[in-house]
Amino acid sequence: MVPPPKRYRITVTPVESGGLPCQGRCAIEFEQPCVDDWMRVLESNQRIRGLSADERAALVIGARLLDGIARRNPGVTDDLLADLRAPLAQLLARLEPTTGD
Repeated sequence: MVPPPKRYRITVTPVESGGLPCQGRCAIEFEQPCVDDWMRVLESNQRIRGLSADERAALVIGARLLDGIARRNPGVTDDLLADLRAPLAQLLARLEPTTGD
């Protein structure tokens, strides 16, 4: 049985010089449904060599965002993600939490 999808809210906010948040209305926010537990997946991928913590989070979440879009729009004319499906599936398999976590 497939668990019901979880909903995630993603916020993108530019960081000004000195690490300060931007002023005014400058954040972009959107929601994405996904059956995966993103927190568990992030925790299980803390030791990816050669990537910073921010890069690991971007990789794990970005791959799931692309996968979610690809799954909802298969076979459409001019499918922008058609060539990414096989490599994306391989990446997701490598990022999948192991059963021992």
